[in-house]
Amino acid sequence: MEKDIKVMVVDGQGGGIGATLISAIRKEFGDKLTIYALGTNSIATARMMKAGANKGGTGESAIRYVSGRVDIIIGPISVIMPYSMLGELTPDMATAISTSEAVKIFLPLTQENIKIVGDPGEPLPHQVAEAVKIIKEVIEDV
Repeated sequence: MEKDIKVMVVDGQGGGIGATLISAIRKEFGDKLTIYALGTNSIATARMMKAGANKGGTGESAIRYVSGRVDIIIGPISVIMPYSMLGELTPDMATAISTSEAVKIFLPLTQENIKIVGDPGEPLPHQVAEAVKIIKEVIEDV
């Protein structure tokens, strides 16, 4: 892995999903990746930073800015749904993430009134393990 791979982890509310993702990514890859913690609020960002992210940013401007500068974006699928996370996710955040050139990896977790076909009932640790596996595959293709 020659290139410095930049991974943006996005979460809101309490940042628990993002922190779980960052811990697993850090465990698998160590310091080989640069992890950006992008929270819709400062609590989420702080929790993700504590989990091992290299850099962090909060809010719409940070999410819009970083979305165009990373190789991989990962988080719950609700990060591409305007007004999700009890309204924390703005339309501009959702647009920046969904239109980014980065590879996007989404966990099928949402509090919204949306049903995802497949097996979104899989426990979070299993979803995180699958996400880490996909990151490995993406990095191998770089």
